[in-house]
Amino acid sequence: MTVFLAAFGGAFLAILKVFLIIAAAGLLVRRGVLGQGAVTGLSDVTVVLFLPCLIFGNVVTTLDPRAFPLWWAMPLAGILMAAVGLAVAALAFSRELPAKSDMLAVASMQNAGYLVLPVGLALYPADFDRFALYCFLFILGFNAVLWSVGKALSTGSVRAGGWKGLITPPLVANLAATVLALSGAGRLLPNVVVDGIELVGQAAVPSATVVLGAVLGSVAFQLRPHLWDASRALAIKLGILPLLTVVAVRTLGLEQADPLLARFFVLEAASAPAVGIILQVRTYGGDEKKVGSVMLVAYAACVLTLPAWLAAWEALIR
Repeated sequence: MTVFLAAFGGAFLAILKVFLIIAAAGLLVRRGVLGQGAVTGLSDVTVVLFLPCLIFGNVVTTLDPRAFPLWWAMPLAGILMAAVGLAVAALAFSRELPAKSDMLAVASMQNAGYLVLPVGLALYPADFDRFALYCFLFILGFNAVLWSVGKALSTGSVRAGGWKGLITPPLVANLAATVLALSGAGRLLPNVVVDGIELVGQAAVPSATVVLGAVLGSVAFQLRPHLWDASRALAIKLGILPLLTVVAVRTLGLEQADPLLARFFVLEAASAPAVGIILQVRTYGGDEKKVGSVMLVAYAACVLTLPAWLAAWEALIR
C-alpha cells in the first residue's frame, strides 16, 4: 500500500499539471476569451506543422532498428489494443447495436497522442525521446483503426470520409521518418536541418494540450439521459481495458525487458477517449451532445484513474 500511495502521489501531481492546462484552455473557450477561430488556427498549425516536425525529428534520430529490432510490433500493438477494446465494448452493447455504436468508439479508442505525450513528458522527462518514439510507432497502427472503424462507429456511417481521412501530415511525417531511419538515410540529413525541425516540433506538446482543452471546453454537456451508456463505456475504457493490458504486459514479462515500454502500454490503455472521436462527430455527423458529455466525464475521471493504474502497476512489479 505504501508503494501504491507513493507512486499515485507522484503520478497524480505530474498528470494534474497537464489537466490544469486542459481545464484552463476549456474555461477560456467557455468564457469566449478564446474564440473558435483561434482554436481552429492553433489546431491546424499543430496538425500540419508542429506535430509532424516533432514526429519526424524524433523518429529519424531515435529509431535504431539494431537497438529496437521489434519496432514493427508497436503499430500491431496499437491495432490489437483497439481491437480488444472494440470486442469488449461490442459484448457490453450487443443488444443495442447499431443504435449505440458511438459508445463502442468511446469505450475502446483512447487519446493515444494528445494526452499521452504531455503526460509522458511530465512523468518521464529524462526518457521522453524514447517514450515519444514508442508513442509515434504505436499511433501508426492505432490511427488506422481510429480513423476508419472508429469514424464509422462514432458517426454511424461507414462512408464517413473514407480512407482519405487517414492521409494526414502526421502520418506522412511518421512514414517518411521511419523509412529514413530504417534505411540509414536519416544519418545523411544535415544536422542544421534536423535541429531546425526538432526546434519547431518542441511546440507540439503544449499546443496539442491547449487544443485538447479547447475542444473539450466547447462541448455541450447533457449527461443525465445517457448515464447507463456512459457508465458502461467508461467502465470498459478506464477499467477493463487497462486491467487486461496490465495482465498481458505482466504475463509477457515486459517490465523486465523494457520498463519504460511496459509503463507506456499501461498509460495508453488507461488514457481517456480519443479527442478525434468528437472531431469526427462534429465533421461527419452523430450525437454530439451524448458523445461529448461522456467524454467530458471520462477526462474528469481520468485525473484519478490514470495515476491509479500507473500506481497499481508500480506496486505490482515491486
